[in-house]
Amino acid sequence: MANAASIASASLSENDGILRLTPTWVPRSFLQPGRRLKLHPADYYAFGMHRGGIDERWFASTTPAANENRLPDEGLSYIIHKGQKCTLKDAVNELKGELIGEAMWKKYERWPVYSKFFDNMGPIPHHMHQNDEQAAKVGQQGKPESYYFPPQMNAIGNNFPYTFMGFEPGTTKEEVVACLDRWNEGDNGILDISKAYRLRPGTGWLIPPCVLHAPGSLLTYEPQWGSDVFGMYQSLVEGRMVPRSLLIKDFPEEFHNDNEYIVNALDWEKNVDPNYRDSNYLEPIVSEHGSGWVDKWIVYGNVNGKQLFTAKELTLQPGAKCTIKDGGAYGWITVQGRGKIGKLDLQSPVMIRFGEVTEDEVFVTAKKANEGVTFENNGTEPFVGLRYFGPDAQATAPANGAWKKK
Repeated sequence: MANAASIASASLSENDGILRLTPTWVPRSFLQPGRRLKLHPADYYAFGMHRGGIDERWFASTTPAANENRLPDEGLSYIIHKGQKCTLKDAVNELKGELIGEAMWKKYERWPVYSKFFDNMGPIPHHMHQNDEQAAKVGQQGKPESYYFPPQMNAIGNNFPYTFMGFEPGTTKEEVVACLDRWNEGDNGILDISKAYRLRPGTGWLIPPCVLHAPGSLLTYEPQWGSDVFGMYQSLVEGRMVPRSLLIKDFPEEFHNDNEYIVNALDWEKNVDPNYRDSNYLEPIVSEHGSGWVDKWIVYGNVNGKQLFTAKELTLQPGAKCTIKDGGAYGWITVQGRGKIGKLDLQSPVMIRFGEVTEDEVFVTAKKANEGVTFENNGTEPFVGLRYFGPDAQATAPANGAWKKK
């Protein structure tokens, strides 16, 4: 732990409140990689075929991935400074409010959010993430999340760029229980009573807990709560079997065979809401702009009345420079071009080898974000980065549905 404090402190001192992070790769045994993460083609199964392909890259994460047979540090981001490394989780535990802000540390005693690139060739099963009360029964926390589809990462949409969300209005719980009862009969038919939305690069969604969703095949930037709980309600996807263990893994053991209990865990009102899109769909909204640059909100609004995470997209044209003040600490990932953040160089790589250190990801402390961070494009194309924030960090963020008033 002392080593983590010394490494992080040295980096903060030298780089004026900014930490360089290394790539964090996560495999999923039940999914097929979409191959847009810029990994070398030979490295998508770097964890071994038994672990599945790498289809996620996590950003500024202090949250472990809930994979079977996972490595001890799987899902955790690493700080690197002059050849020395430590986890961001250990650094936060040691430096506390110095990294994430005193108010956030006092309330959560951790960096309670993370983000990822989620990249699959096709759709994934219709699933939900438990709320806090449900997750606490298995020693975890709930997981609301959000989506943004960065155009720079979505030159191709892959096999099915549509996402099912919730159910058709009028669907009954008995119909959903019947789907779970048919788990071992092949396709249990749960998508027959759901509704799909076409995905468009440059837009996004809020996904409250306990709402079923079957993400499509666009690469997705996903600011979310720091948890990896889920339950998958679909038995067959593109001909691939979904083990029932992935439905029940985060429910109490005594209810593993109780399909009625599992269906009652859904937020029924939200799942059958005919106006779900109005409150949960997102389009970018300009936050600030200047000569040659623009900063846009890409994730905003509340989930169940609370601001749990927000995110922005900053774009600078060649030669442009700006200083941006934000309400809290953030994780940044560069998605196009090259430039500088404070003293550090940033560039979006064309291809990454597994285990390689890149110059595209950083973490900015709360104090530095409040004071203002200077960005500069010293390349020949637009310099674009995505950054996400923790709960209650952005008092001026737009409200749900604000995209309709643009």
